[in-house]
Amino acid sequence: MHRCSDRCHGNWGARIVGVPLHTGDGGEEGMGVEFQLVVDCADPGLLVRFWADALRYEVQPAPEGFATWDDFYRRLGVPEEELGGGADRISDPEGRGPDIWFHVVAEGKVVKNRWHLDLHASGEWSDPIEVRTQRVDAEATRLAELGATITGAFEEGLDHYAVGMKDPEGNEFDIN
Repeated sequence: MHRCSDRCHGNWGARIVGVPLHTGDGGEEGMGVEFQLVVDCADPGLLVRFWADALRYEVQPAPEGFATWDDFYRRLGVPEEELGGGADRISDPEGRGPDIWFHVVAEGKVVKNRWHLDLHASGEWSDPIEVRTQRVDAEATRLAELGATITGAFEEGLDHYAVGMKDPEGNEFDIN
């Protein structure tokens, strides 16, 4: 069973940002919350390398004043057995996507994901389906070369194409 350490809920996790949420009737309801995506895994370094390349993200450096993330986590009091042994975070260099933290856990993946990422590689919907299919297949091939597994192609209707994949630890995602 996953034990949430201080890293899950530390003050450096979710941050409030100035994005108003609207009620639909023109009124503001509150502010949006910036978030990080947390992926439980056995080998954070493996997934950091894969997903940084897959998403064209950057490996996040350790916080200022710390040589490594593990040094930072030790300062927070995280037990040695919960440390990942290296870089475990990536971020969008343009700041558009969420930060992703690869959290080391003892349990392995045993069931299908309840949710997954859809990576958009096909271009615009107005592009011909043949062109979009080629783009998706090219990205699937690139990610397979990085260590992903292609699980199959989906043709949902006449004008949609996607490829199902698994990352190096078996987490499902799609390219469309």
